[in-house]
Amino acid sequence: MIPEERPDGPGAGEESARLQEAGGVRKGSDPLAQSPRGRPQSRRARVRQQITKELRMRTGAENLYRATSNAWVRETVALELSYVNSSLQLLKEELDELSGGRVEADRPDGEGITVPMIPLGLKETKELDWSTPLKELISGHFGEDSASYEAEIRELEDLRQAARTPSQSEAGLGPLMAYYNQLCFLDARFVAPPGNLGLHFHWYDSLTGVPAQQRALAFEKASVLFNIGALHTQIGARQDRSCPEGTQRAIEAFQRAAGAFSLLRENFSRAPSPDMSPASLSMLERLMTAQAQECIFEGLLLPSPEAPQGCLAQLRLAQEAAQVAAEYRQVHQTMTQPPVRDYVPFPWTTLAHVKAEYFRALAHYHAALALCDSPRAEADFPARQQAFRGPPATPEPEPWGAGLPREPEERRKLGKAHLKRSILGQEEALRLHAVGRALRRVDLLQAVLAQALRRSLAKYSELDREDDFLETAEAPDIQPKTQQKPEIRAPSFSRVKVTDIFQRLGPLSVFSARNCWRLVGPVHVTRGEAGFGLTLRGDAPVLIAAVIPGGPAAAAGLHEGDYIVSLNGQPCKWWRHAEVVAQLRGVGDEGVSLQVVTLLPRADPPSTQGHHRPALGALLRSQKECGWGAPTPARAGPRPFLGWSHKARGRLSPQP
Repeated sequence: MIPEERPDGPGAGEESARLQEAGGVRKGSDPLAQSPRGRPQSRRARVRQQITKELRMRTGAENLYRATSNAWVRETVALELSYVNSSLQLLKEELDELSGGRVEADRPDGEGITVPMIPLGLKETKELDWSTPLKELISGHFGEDSASYEAEIRELEDLRQAARTPSQSEAGLGPLMAYYNQLCFLDARFVAPPGNLGLHFHWYDSLTGVPAQQRALAFEKASVLFNIGALHTQIGARQDRSCPEGTQRAIEAFQRAAGAFSLLRENFSRAPSPDMSPASLSMLERLMTAQAQECIFEGLLLPSPEAPQGCLAQLRLAQEAAQVAAEYRQVHQTMTQPPVRDYVPFPWTTLAHVKAEYFRALAHYHAALALCDSPRAEADFPARQQAFRGPPATPEPEPWGAGLPREPEERRKLGKAHLKRSILGQEEALRLHAVGRALRRVDLLQAVLAQALRRSLAKYSELDREDDFLETAEAPDIQPKTQQKPEIRAPSFSRVKVTDIFQRLGPLSVFSARNCWRLVGPVHVTRGEAGFGLTLRGDAPVLIAAVIPGGPAAAAGLHEGDYIVSLNGQPCKWWRHAEVVAQLRGVGDEGVSLQVVTLLPRADPPSTQGHHRPALGALLRSQKECGWGAPTPARAGPRPFLGWSHKARGRLSPQP
């Protein structure tokens, strides 16, 4: 699981965001502001500051308007409120253009005409110096020469730099996932609750551009995971959905994006930026699920020689379209609720509304085709009825009495009624499209809406007759239903294999900031008549499970619970049980020189700064139950959220 964020104090995230907002975006003071990707972030931050100022002015004016009874003052304040609201609208539209609200930014590859999707922009971050805090920990806590780990630190910094600017393709996921997996190793080795690494992690909000900072490594991990989800949205939006392969890739990408946002929402709390708040993540999860459902519907529309095109096929398309419309209605409702509505890009809200109307109109269009273009088949009537009414338990009456009309003329009139609702819905979608300033520039969306309207009008003219004097009855709603519900899938972290960069420090089961120890030795142990007088257990590092009183090991000062880390000058933190036993058995009368680590259950060395450590008994039980590590680290990525799992190896060696 992602460890819960550890802020430095109450309100630390909000305070850091205010500090960054006040001084962290000035050109000349922030290297990121000078880069091509950083300049839009600085502009977004300044626009957001102006919006905050205008909101405060509006709140003050509203309070004055409510408090005063003077007519002249109320008139003056009302005029001021109109100016403020106009300024706010202009600032929000400017922010939409600078933020991820540019729905036209990621057009699908290929020639197929499809409705644009909503991609999410990646979070930006500042440079980070890992060297100082890691070197202090390596020398102070681990007792190693920190200068010898400069190559590992450079490797970590290069990995982070690659994750900052990933390509907008499948290849870009590699650096992000590799860095995220490496952060899991770092968290396990270097972070001891309730401490931190002494670093400030700076990230810009993807929706508002406001910078925020925290000292918790969990904030860095969550921001990288957010970018993994955002990159999946960009990959999905760029797919050519006019072919089955592209449609499937888009579905997979949006499902992975929804999974990333779901993991964040479930495991990360008290985020200092709006884009990672629970409300925002819930909205993003619903949005990606709706876009995946839309891709599923588009896949059903693709021409297939084997697919039937009769009444049942059209009814299925009608219900699938109604399902997409229902998903987007939920997304639109979520976007218009506080606090999401205060920072979600306005084009997103408009596009969700447009799609809800568009797909509801498509549902009525396919229902009309099912009624009018399909031959009469008695066996189809139950399926037709189910599409136009709720489940059997629904108490609502059937729209046409005992069932659907069976006569061709009645079906024609009912199909005409559905086409009328389709035309009205498509006209409403075009009107909403024209309202949004940003959406007006998305020619692809307008082309799709206009094409659908022309198709419905042509079909309506085909069904219309001069002798239709009576007003057509109101067509009922289409029951939403899908045969393929999108799955929320977590990103595939296991596809990117990584090795712990700092594995030379030793196995994580012992050599981490969560444990404290004392290095003993080297001590010289000679072989007695009954051997060395000790029993070994486990792998990497090998544990001294028992020491015979009065034996050579006890006389040399070795104790039960010590870990052997050096044998005759050779580091053996990663050696297996059999290797250590073989070396000890090969020792002659001259004896062996050992270095061991003694875990400290209570007393902490000064370098630990008073962090609580687990008791020795618990560590011994853990070592007994689990076999940790390997002679050389296996190239396998960690579980996404530090869900370490190792098989038990309860071996005991006889005395060598």
